[in-house]
Amino acid sequence: MAAVDPSSFASPSCCLTRHLYLRCRVDFGARALRGTAAFTARAEREALRCLVLDTKDVQVFKVTVNGQDATFAFGEKHSFKGTPLEVTLPFELRRGQEAIVEISFESSPKSSALQWFTPEQTSGKKHPFLFSQCQAIHCRAIFPCQDTPAVKLTYYAEISVPKELVALMSANRDGEMPDPEDSSRKIYCFSQNVPIPCYLIALVVGALESRKIGPRTLVWAEKELVDKSAYEFAEAEAMLKTAEDLAGPYVWGQYDLLVLPPSFPYGGMENPCLTFVTPTLLAGDRSLSNVIAHEISHSWTGNLVTNKTWEHFWLNEGYTVYLERRIGGRLFGEQFRHFQALGGWRELQNTINTLGDKNPVTNLIPNLNEVDPDVAYSSVPYEKGFALLFYLEQLLGGPDIFIGFLKAYVQQFAYKSVITEDWKKFLYSYFKDKVDVLDKVDWNSWFHAPGMPPVMPVYDMTLANACVALSQRWIKAKESDLGSFSSADLKEMSSHQLIEFLALLLLESPLPVSHVQRMQQVYDFNAINNSEIRFRWLRLCIKAKWEEAIPLALKMATDQGRMKFTRPLFRDLYSFDKCRDLAVKIFLEHRASMHPVTSMLVGKDLQQEQ
Repeated sequence: MAAVDPSSFASPSCCLTRHLYLRCRVDFGARALRGTAAFTARAEREALRCLVLDTKDVQVFKVTVNGQDATFAFGEKHSFKGTPLEVTLPFELRRGQEAIVEISFESSPKSSALQWFTPEQTSGKKHPFLFSQCQAIHCRAIFPCQDTPAVKLTYYAEISVPKELVALMSANRDGEMPDPEDSSRKIYCFSQNVPIPCYLIALVVGALESRKIGPRTLVWAEKELVDKSAYEFAEAEAMLKTAEDLAGPYVWGQYDLLVLPPSFPYGGMENPCLTFVTPTLLAGDRSLSNVIAHEISHSWTGNLVTNKTWEHFWLNEGYTVYLERRIGGRLFGEQFRHFQALGGWRELQNTINTLGDKNPVTNLIPNLNEVDPDVAYSSVPYEKGFALLFYLEQLLGGPDIFIGFLKAYVQQFAYKSVITEDWKKFLYSYFKDKVDVLDKVDWNSWFHAPGMPPVMPVYDMTLANACVALSQRWIKAKESDLGSFSSADLKEMSSHQLIEFLALLLLESPLPVSHVQRMQQVYDFNAINNSEIRFRWLRLCIKAKWEEAIPLALKMATDQGRMKFTRPLFRDLYSFDKCRDLAVKIFLEHRASMHPVTSMLVGKDLQQEQ
């Protein structure tokens, strides 16, 4: 069954782009990428005369096919999908025949895929910086392409940048040379020989340094953060080895990590060969390294086996969370895996409380017809997807049996794009002796019903009990009981347990302001810089309407731009009548320096759409 991608104009059933040769120049003055994208395109049907590509705010100057000029026209502009580019081939292609389609393009300064920084906005303050974020549908805002995860291609790139800067891509580094056209610039070369969907094409340019932290891993960051980052992510090789043991060989060669400026909108992005991560992971104690395990896991689920459309995003994310937690279980014990899994269930409860349990975007497989994937994005595909796999693991005989299925699934669908139906058919064929058990699963509710899943898996509560007990003490405490709390309450608790303690409180009605004031007195949460703890603590304070927390919450919402933190903090501040106007004012002041996707989504949350 050919799943049609509602988020793309391309028609892969007519023609497939199989390789990209990208040559471009990064122009910091004009905030543009300028160059040529040459696609090797293969006709998938007879008498092909036309090719449709996705674009968004991109200029096209010229198109050639095998060197001959081709006519091209833009279609009608769509609010978030951009504008289809229709190329008329100068000759007919037979089915299976290939041609080179070369497009001269320039990206827009307002490209939703790129964030440009002035030197003042960087840690080093001397040089400008640029990074891209193409997932889900922003590659089309850099150059015209078949911007659907149904299509995979290899690529080779030559990128010209000012010579004092370093360029990196989601590919293997293939050398550098002076730019023959401009002695103040140099050209970096990259090759990606594993076919990938366009959303995994990534570029960063800045004053970057690296440290080697493993046999196949460098950490890249601005000089100010590189040593701290090398310490924080030192477990990468152990995680890679564990992942290989669980899922099969790592096929990408290098596994580098890049720490981005604070406005990077996600925790991490699994760009092949070069994971992008937020500096909010730099807790100083490696406690937030599960994000690294997550991005490493994507090397199998997401990058090797890919969702065919964004409606089946849970196949990328639910699976990757499952593998991430299996890695955590190997490295830190099975009780820890269950503890993280339970934390994920709470995260899902929190998301569904926010979105509403009848909201169709809380379906595991949402309908994205006329829905922007960025607007639909939430923890649902991650945590509802994980819960389904964890439930099936328990149903089908435990972790050791289920990992055999995962490995076989990756092997079966490697280098391909799949939909849920493909996954389910393979599940049934792999467990053909357990069809009676599988038939008892309420597939329709798991896939197509909004809200929480129809069944809750079983969780080992060993590490969670202390969090539950302490959170219950605070929920039940009267004013006269507040003296019974002391710093000793937290003595035995890990940072992971502190996060869970605060997450449990956030699922309840807001605490009285006297309680959060006492909590600050005895636990001094304001002094904690771990981003996951600080984020939940400040939300708790704002929900309790503690006015002293307002400046701290605004500071966290704007000092960094990870959407997981920035959006809920701004939403809570906006819901607090005392600071609604201030929240809007601060947002409008910061909007110009925010990432384009973050600015669009926070703008929607605060009813300040442009």
